[in-house]
Amino acid sequence: MKKKPMYLHRSADGSEAKIKRGYDAKFHASTAYRATLPDMMEAAHDAIQGANVPIQQVGIHNFKLPLKYRNKAGKTHILETSVTGTVSLEAELKGINMSRIMRTFYEHKDGVTTGEWMGKILKSYLRKVETKDTRLKIAFSYPMLRDSLRSGLTGYQFYNVAFEGVMNRDGRYRRFIHFDFVYSSACPCSAELSEHAREKRGAYTVPHSQRSKARIIVEEAEGKKIWIEDIHALCVRALQTETQVMVKREDEQAFAELNGAYLKFVEDAARLLYKEFDGEKRIVDFRIACSHLESLHSHDAVSVICKGVKDGFKADFMDFGSLLC
Repeated sequence: MKKKPMYLHRSADGSEAKIKRGYDAKFHASTAYRATLPDMMEAAHDAIQGANVPIQQVGIHNFKLPLKYRNKAGKTHILETSVTGTVSLEAELKGINMSRIMRTFYEHKDGVTTGEWMGKILKSYLRKVETKDTRLKIAFSYPMLRDSLRSGLTGYQFYNVAFEGVMNRDGRYRRFIHFDFVYSSACPCSAELSEHAREKRGAYTVPHSQRSKARIIVEEAEGKKIWIEDIHALCVRALQTETQVMVKREDEQAFAELNGAYLKFVEDAARLLYKEFDGEKRIVDFRIACSHLESLHSHDAVSVICKGVKDGFKADFMDFGSLLC
């Protein structure tokens, strides 16, 4: 039986492939050659598939590179950063040339990452991509040294943080900071019932507590700067029971005492955080979502609260599964 010819591979009967394959490593794309390359931005309107309507966000997600961050004490960290960059796309346009988003980042990669730095990148987006709305979010794990409660040890705690910038067609620039805070929550009801059992029946009990997480997003006031360390301090002041890094026996005992001193339901956690963030003048708006990963129940206890600014954040957070810790 005669073998069928192959398009990309030599056939069993020795026939050459119909299509020659090869990569010319010596080829150089000259300016004149690049000018001949097809550009989908120049495609006719009938090249658009589906409805000919605007798209609010189109871009790239999880583009990674090392960026510089300065802490409140002035020390600079270089941290692996995940970038999400999007722009709006008008109805008559086919594409946005996404590589421009990445190239813009590399033009600014040596700068220290701040809200102002992000604003420069967004302005570059507006100019180079010829869009009207643009959004940028950079996510990273931020290290902070934390002292043990009693033993004098020190260790690094890492916090999930993201900076977000939004620049709209009206020229307004808004800056947001996302911050995850992990803490322990000891149940007030369980503590009361445990003491009752001890007093009435001499029963030894262990009140239940759980590892918990608060996810906070704040909008910075125009012309103001709040440091990551400041947001962390607000969380500690509100909740007190942050999970520990370095622990010896005296620290574990201290942590048990700390939890006993600051019992809290999930609604308590939300209100305690609200009180601290509402008093911070560098923040114009915020939303706080808390999840207590119950050790008593097979489900979690959750709460969401926002500042209540007109046309601001709404308490519409429902992605509680992302608050596992």
